[in-house]
Amino acid sequence: MVVLVSLAFSVTVISPPGAGASLLAPKSKCHGQNLRAGSGKARTSMLCMTNFARKKSGLAKYRHVRLLDRSAARKSADILRCGFSHEACGRKFTYWQEKLGYIGGGCREAGENIAWGSGSLGTVRSIFNAWMHSPGHRAAILSRNYTEIGIGNKRGEYDGYSGSSVWVQQFGHRGC
Repeated sequence: MVVLVSLAFSVTVISPPGAGASLLAPKSKCHGQNLRAGSGKARTSMLCMTNFARKKSGLAKYRHVRLLDRSAARKSADILRCGFSHEACGRKFTYWQEKLGYIGGGCREAGENIAWGSGSLGTVRSIFNAWMHSPGHRAAILSRNYTEIGIGNKRGEYDGYSGSSVWVQQFGHRGC
């Protein structure tokens, strides 16, 4: 059995029109779409998919921020350990962004997409496709309010499924 579950949470998100399959990158543009969570190559592929959809929608690419990668990776680990929630382990969704110093002082905006899937539903393409067919997830990916992104991906046993892929995209903007 394969499973796919995803949730979106954003603060100050505006959703431009457009949706779904028309924004999916062909495999020739973003390599590694068949990879599941647990590697840097999978994270790079997810970033490529995200920025392809933004470019096709007339938006600027997200700036990749390693600090947000670390925050998203820790959120992925929290989800594996404590359950599938934006508030995994009883922490608010911005907990790791604050703890690592991404958020703190000044004007900040933050958003987050999370998903997990097992088997073929845990691949980059499958997760991204699900996000693009969900209005809330698509809104975060295509938001004009965010300029930066970090991606976390962990693999492990979740909800009785070994080899589950947990994905986290964290979005931000550090300026007024």
